[in-house]
Amino acid sequence: MTPSGGHGRLRFGVSLAPDASVPLLRTAQEADRFGLDLLGVRDQPYRRDTADALTLVAAALAATSRIRVLPAVACLPLRPPAVLAKAIATMDRLSGGRVELGLGAGTAWDGVEAYGGTRPGGAGNGGAAAARRALEEAVQIIRLHWSDQNGLRFQGEHYRFTALQAGPAPVHQIGIWLGVTGPHGLDLAGRVADGWIAPSSLVPPKRLAEGQRRLDDAAARAGRGPAELRRVYVLEGTLDGRETRGFLHGPPRQWIYELTELAIGHRVDTFLFGGPPEQLTEFALEVVPAVREQVARERGGTVAVRG
Repeated sequence: MTPSGGHGRLRFGVSLAPDASVPLLRTAQEADRFGLDLLGVRDQPYRRDTADALTLVAAALAATSRIRVLPAVACLPLRPPAVLAKAIATMDRLSGGRVELGLGAGTAWDGVEAYGGTRPGGAGNGGAAAARRALEEAVQIIRLHWSDQNGLRFQGEHYRFTALQAGPAPVHQIGIWLGVTGPHGLDLAGRVADGWIAPSSLVPPKRLAEGQRRLDDAAARAGRGPAELRRVYVLEGTLDGRETRGFLHGPPRQWIYELTELAIGHRVDTFLFGGPPEQLTEFALEVVPAVREQVARERGGTVAVRG
């Protein structure tokens, strides 16, 4: 196995589907009580019977005391970047610095358009390239909004932004982690973002290694250290105590082995559990501590504590 990436301490959390029919805040409070690090809220405003992701992020912050919360990932075509920047910074200030930002270019374009959004550049590859350019512009605007500069002006292909003063500024340096899967999206993340969010269904281990290399190369070309980027992996599987049914579908001992391999062999430093909410307790209390212990043992160090 190869050495892990540069963030050191592993982080664990949960990826929460904003299903308005289930007790969402109870899940957030359980994740906080179990000592998990992150609560990612999926942003799917165009889906029927889903709660608004940003409202849920704010409510989860108010209902918890330690866990960091983020949209994972915010649907950019329906979230104007300057407005999103203000909302995220406001929540960070009110929570004492417990907010991060996952951001995506958009994928479910029929849903986005049905909800009043627009598809950058139209359909096809040209549309995908335009969506990436819009995502890059959004990152620039958000960082500008969080800066201490005055007389702000941004004129891009997809977004325009003018303000006499920046702010409000967040109380800590918020990470902007991009939810991308293709090679050009990874180039963008390596060049401008603070991290990469990858779902296991779209980026299985055989694709993960190549994605990590692409991210590293893009960061290096931009004069950045690859170790600066956080690597977030959404675990779309099920904890089944009886038998193995493939990657991330099996008993806790299988998960412990696979997550340890992902951390040591594939340099993943952050895991978000995206399985059934009723399996969160088993993940948090059985899998997480065992993975921390096993990774520390293989690295020849001590088990890191939450902080």
